[in-house]
Amino acid sequence: MPPKKTSKIRPFLKWAGGKYSIVDKIKKHLPEGKTLIEPFVGAGAVFLNTDYEKYILNDINQDLINLYNAIQYDVDSYVTDAKKFFSEKNNEDKRYYALRDKFNSSVDIYERSLIFLYLNRFGYNGLCRYNQSGGFNVPFGKYKKPIFPQEKIEYFAEKSQKAKFVCEDFKKVFSRARKSHVIYSDPPYAPLSDAAYFSAYSTADFSLDDQERLANAARAIATKGIPIVISNHDTKYTRNIYKGARIVSLDVRRNISCKSNQRVKAKEIIAIFKGDA
Repeated sequence: MPPKKTSKIRPFLKWAGGKYSIVDKIKKHLPEGKTLIEPFVGAGAVFLNTDYEKYILNDINQDLINLYNAIQYDVDSYVTDAKKFFSEKNNEDKRYYALRDKFNSSVDIYERSLIFLYLNRFGYNGLCRYNQSGGFNVPFGKYKKPIFPQEKIEYFAEKSQKAKFVCEDFKKVFSRARKSHVIYSDPPYAPLSDAAYFSAYSTADFSLDDQERLANAARAIATKGIPIVISNHDTKYTRNIYKGARIVSLDVRRNISCKSNQRVKAKEIIAIFKGDA
C-alpha cells in the first residue's frame, strides 16, 4: 500500500544531504506554479512531498537519473529484478565488493541501475561517492538486514509519471524554466571550512566558482519572473553570494562529516529570489 497523502513521504534511496527531515519547512517557502524544476534532485524528498502539475528533475549523477528512468518506464520489472540483490548471501563484504566491481565495469544502463540501488542500501551510510576515474568507491555498510523498499519505489514510480528526468548542467536546466515554473535548488553545500568540503557525489566536483555561478544564474532567472528557492549552509559566504534574496535561517542542524568522531553541526538557510519580472 502506498503511504497516505497526509503523511510525509520518505524517499526509497538513502542520500547524504537529503531534505526529508526538513521538507515541511522548505515547502512553506515554495510558491505556487504549474511546474517545479529541481536542478539537484538527489533522493527526491521535495519532489515526493509537493503537489505540482509537472516536474523537471535533474541531477548531474547519470546513474541516479538512469535509475529513475528505469523505475518510471517499468516499475514492475525493476522491482522484480532489483529484489533479487537483497539476499542474505549478498550481505557480506566479499559479495558487496564483487558487485561493486561489476557495477564499475558495466556499460549496461539497466544492470547499473539495479546494482546502484543495491550499493545505496548495502553501502556505508547511504553515501554516493566516486573516485577520480569515475569508479563508485563507497565501502560495505555492514548492516544486519537491509530492507528492500518496494512500496517506496512503487510510490515514486506512480508520482514520476508527472516528471521528466534529465542529466544536465544546472544552467541548462534553468533555461527550461518559464513564467509558470518554480525552481527549488539544493546544490552540494558550500563548505563550512576547506576541510569540510565534500561534493563528490558525482565524478564532477561542485566548486566555489560553481556556487557563485549558481547564485548569479538565480538572480538572472528571477528577473524573468521565475521564482527560485535555494538551500545551503548558513555562512557569511553564502549570505554574501545570495545578496538580493530574502534569507530565512532554518532552525535545523545537520551532521556534516560521515566520521562519527569528526561530526560537526551547521545551521542552514533558504535563499528566496521572488521572481519579479
